[in-house]
Amino acid sequence: MPDPALTRLATAVLALPAPERALVYGCGEGEPVLFLAREFPSARVRGTDPSAERVRAAGARVGLDPEGRVAFKRSSRRRLPFPDEFFDLVVVFEGRPAPGEIVRVMRPDGHLVLAASPPAGWLGGLRQRLWQRRLPQAAI
Repeated sequence: MPDPALTRLATAVLALPAPERALVYGCGEGEPVLFLAREFPSARVRGTDPSAERVRAAGARVGLDPEGRVAFKRSSRRRLPFPDEFFDLVVVFEGRPAPGEIVRVMRPDGHLVLAASPPAGWLGGLRQRLWQRRLPQAAI
């Protein structure tokens, strides 16, 4: 069975213009990053994940990349290791980064794709709604 988050990502990018630079937060072992790199061959795609092991595993999947189109970094949810207004596409694949960090690294005319699965249960649903409310406030 395909990953529901990857299916949501594939559906969302059908309607998006090709980005120059894309970021996937919670990239795991790299599948969503590699998908975006295939979908947008001229884009530079970065993946970030809190787990050093998963970042190493993702990096090992890239192989030869002489143009440096695909790269992975470890990050915390509170601090993404990229400059302000750097990405025109930001994908939240797993986890919940700080909304202010998404706003900081995304260009003003950029696109945000929330592909992450909502947490299970009543408490998870509440947490998801609160997170979604904070994101628009952080953009102001």
